[in-house]
Amino acid sequence: MHNSDTRKSEDLKLLGRQTEYATDYDPSVLETFTNQHPDNDYWVQFNCPEFTTLCPITGQPDFAEICIMYIPGERMVESKSLKLYLFSFRNHGDFHEDCVNTIMKDLVKLMDPKYIEVTGLFTPRGGISIYPYANYGRPGTDYEQMARQRLMNHQAIPIKH
Repeated sequence: MHNSDTRKSEDLKLLGRQTEYATDYDPSVLETFTNQHPDNDYWVQFNCPEFTTLCPITGQPDFAEICIMYIPGERMVESKSLKLYLFSFRNHGDFHEDCVNTIMKDLVKLMDPKYIEVTGLFTPRGGISIYPYANYGRPGTDYEQMARQRLMNHQAIPIKH
């Protein structure tokens, strides 16, 4: 079966349909499809420059670019469902660090990637910008060691002036 034929037979509910946006955090909108190359190690990167959430204390909006990079296993996240999932944070109140860790954990639970990392590049509030980073490598594999090594050697994002 050709790759595109396999994808057409997937049970994707959102792609190609009218979009309904969640009003609060909703990981149930996430969908996956079969990785056509599970034996290959390769990177998939999503840059989501319009992420918005609310400060849980003040209720003020926080804005960020969320960068998601992963090495897929058997399943991959479908991009429209990821967009809707990230949009569901819009009216949700959470600290920057919580958002990044929640996104990573939800994606790990969803697709069991070999490796994943999520970075939040939050715009300044009160003169301070916050860039939380979280990663995960599949336990008992070289990816677990990779996650530890990448975390220990994590470099701060250069500051834009």
